[in-house]
Amino acid sequence: MAPQGGSNSLVTIFGGPGFVGRHAVRALAQNGYRIRAASRRPDLAGHLQPMGDVGQIQPVQANLRFPDSVARAVEGVDAVVNAVGILAPSGAQTFAAVHVDGARAVAKAAKAAGARRFIHVSAIGASAASRAHYAQTKAAGEAAVLEEFPEAVILRPSIVFGPEDEFFNRFASLARVSPVLPLIGGGHTRFQPIYVGDLAAAIAAVVNGAGTPGTVYELGGPEVLTFRELMERTLLYADRRSKLVSLPFWLAKLQALATWPLPNSLRPLTVDQVRLLQSDNVVSDEALKQGRTLAALGVDVPDAIGSIVPGYLERFRSKGQYWRYRG
Repeated sequence: MAPQGGSNSLVTIFGGPGFVGRHAVRALAQNGYRIRAASRRPDLAGHLQPMGDVGQIQPVQANLRFPDSVARAVEGVDAVVNAVGILAPSGAQTFAAVHVDGARAVAKAAKAAGARRFIHVSAIGASAASRAHYAQTKAAGEAAVLEEFPEAVILRPSIVFGPEDEFFNRFASLARVSPVLPLIGGGHTRFQPIYVGDLAAAIAAVVNGAGTPGTVYELGGPEVLTFRELMERTLLYADRRSKLVSLPFWLAKLQALATWPLPNSLRPLTVDQVRLLQSDNVVSDEALKQGRTLAALGVDVPDAIGSIVPGYLERFRSKGQYWRYRG
């Protein structure tokens, strides 16, 4: 029997202070769960406290590379959510360490602790056959999770957007300083962006009992858009005039190699991300036919980009975030 919310149900969210994690924390807190938000730096998780009642949300220290800390974080829990992921490796935080070994450690600890539900956040495009290390390790992580916790529910979202995202914010920031924006591969790659709040609602629904154990769900928003269309939306919402210039994949890879010494936060794209852009990132026909989608988890009317993104890209406008309120 799955946990049904309330003060006696405890959920640990690995990556709780992160982009997806913080929204999952809010959704679960609103459903009455007690929450442990596990991260390497719980001292930086103060922003989670106002999302629940006093004492409802507890930041705890855990590092996926240290099994003992993971085990402590899941003691006595009803459900576990693994929302830890990286877009580019840095130091000891490699794709294999985070997406594969880390996912296995969390699933193994959750099973040993007697957790009834395990939710693993992966990504559309996860495939052992992919040329991108990100997608390869996401697929290997899914396999590791199901080995350790066969009843786990795996959620594969397309690119996730929201106020703290690393997609629209990154390209809007680039448009503020650059007269051109690159259309990698001509901008033909298709995406199905999902609002982080809808992903969080799906996570909360699975914690509360939705979804079929051992099943992979593919989650996308209401629109399928090309990379070009996403860049056009970015420029529109940020009120910027950067020119969109087609960039062949091979040249984009060379450009990514040239920026390799820079910190990840300053690099437009990595070689691995260019490889990801060579494949569409949308909900598969198979998932649609089998009902392994967002609607199956109770999110029937997902939010569109146009209702969310303009609000947080306003700060990139040339006249400033509050231009419309000035006389």
